[in-house]
Amino acid sequence: MKAKILVGDVLHRISEISDGSVQCVVTSPPYWGLRDYGNDDQIGLEQNPQDYIDAMVKVFREVKRVLANDGVLWINIGDSYSGSGKGPAGNLGKTHNERHLEHKTGGIVPDGMKPKDLVGIPWMLAFALRADGWYLRQDIIWHKPNPMPESVTDRCTKSHEYVFMLTKCAKYYFDPKAIEEPSKTKPGATWSERKAAGATAGNVIVGDGVRNGTQRVVHGKGVTSNLTRQDGMRNKRSVWSITTKPFRGAHFAVMPEALVEPCVLASSRTGDTVFDPFSGSGTVGVVANRLGRDYIGCELNGEYAKLSRERLEDANGLYAEVEIL
Repeated sequence: MKAKILVGDVLHRISEISDGSVQCVVTSPPYWGLRDYGNDDQIGLEQNPQDYIDAMVKVFREVKRVLANDGVLWINIGDSYSGSGKGPAGNLGKTHNERHLEHKTGGIVPDGMKPKDLVGIPWMLAFALRADGWYLRQDIIWHKPNPMPESVTDRCTKSHEYVFMLTKCAKYYFDPKAIEEPSKTKPGATWSERKAAGATAGNVIVGDGVRNGTQRVVHGKGVTSNLTRQDGMRNKRSVWSITTKPFRGAHFAVMPEALVEPCVLASSRTGDTVFDPFSGSGTVGVVANRLGRDYIGCELNGEYAKLSRERLEDANGLYAEVEIL
């Protein structure tokens, strides 16, 4: 499969990508107030969160141009605390290759906020993109079973981030079977078996309610129209439990491949093109190529682009055709 990494400011390099040529976009943009990449064109060190959101909207307006009409955009984004000086909510730490930097932006208290307020960056971005014309289709909760410990004593430890699913049009390509998951209980399970698996009276299968390969479900005393599949599978849920993965390369923040895979599988076909406007260490490209998709990435830092090429070539061997432009 082919992979192409465009080095430079995304708003400049994305102009080289043809309209509607990308089927799926998966990305994790720089978080507000987290780290300094040492580049004057970087996004993330704006003096207030609204400036950051405005910059993001401009980037994703161009992303919409290159996305096919039936394409899907997935954005992984974390939050920040006002005036903390510690970057993102959760203070992820260098153990997971996400070194936090205590710089001037992290210590800012934005207008209208108080020190220690949760800024709400993910939903600010989601609502801004919706206002700019995107369809905001779903929020996915990325649950981290192995979050970085925090020293806070006046709130819970942060163990999740958001992944937003957005589309260009009301109708779009989505393959639910590509990411379906096993049901907690098998078809025909007894009430005791289902209860042991966490079922309640709201989802008890009626044994004689089989119709066309499905079964009716009891809610209290009444029978609803909800149905349970008979093949032992179910639609993927909106909470994804995925552990963070260390990466020995030079890049600070690495999305787990397991977080990228369902996004690519559900919203693209073999031979389609997947795009990441903030390519980083190339995780999206590695997954896209492995699943038989072509890849285009934009990356501001030339060293990260080289790292991406090494990862892509190592992961895909003789089948990799990786260009840095």
